[in-house]
Amino acid sequence: MATILLIIAGILIGTFVIALGGGGAAIYLGILSSAFHLPPAEAAATSIITALPSLIIGTVAYIRQKRVNFHLGNQMLLTALPAVIVGSLLSPHIPQLFYKWLIAIILVALGGQIFFKQHQAVNKTTENKYAAALYGIVSGLMVGIAGLSGGGPVLAGLLILGLDTFEATATSSYVLVGMSALGAVFHLTGGDVYWQAGVPLIIGAIIGALIAPVLVNHLAKSKHTAWTQYLIAILLIVMGIKSVL
Repeated sequence: MATILLIIAGILIGTFVIALGGGGAAIYLGILSSAFHLPPAEAAATSIITALPSLIIGTVAYIRQKRVNFHLGNQMLLTALPAVIVGSLLSPHIPQLFYKWLIAIILVALGGQIFFKQHQAVNKTTENKYAAALYGIVSGLMVGIAGLSGGGPVLAGLLILGLDTFEATATSSYVLVGMSALGAVFHLTGGDVYWQAGVPLIIGAIIGALIAPVLVNHLAKSKHTAWTQYLIAILLIVMGIKSVL
């Protein structure tokens, strides 16, 4: 019964987060920590391994739909990947309370900025280049330090830089594949994967990742897509608040 419930949870999480440009590692981390009481290193390794296959599948589908903005995505990856390495090395030395509050402030601020930002067309200005690099650094540190997928700052940054909702969703998934793959390598050296829970979650998440791009393609054809950005903003704020409760 537990295995079936985990598969169902994986389907729901995989569909939801891939459709919104996330990886779901934070949600998997919460399930593994609260329901299975795994130590932090083991929970982090399992959560990021769980998120990676569904991210790859979702990203391939988005590339086929030609929704990925490789220009901004690669700019983020150039700074995110080194930040993953730095975060992994710093992880044992950062107090958890300090990290939780820092992430909370970042997520709430990004969510608020999505609400109030006046979006403009994407261009290749120096300002955009440095902004994309900054969002990449923040996301990479989240992956390296805590085993999260880092989707919040990446997605928020892409929206703030002017991508439409679904292009940002697809590009975020693309960036998260690179970060999660590198993060998985580092976290596997510090903790074992709890495969009893990881495998059912991975199976469900893969199914969800196959559903999500189809859902996004359908929503993108709708004339009422503005609500999606507000939903993302609310989720970021809620995640930020929840991280310190």
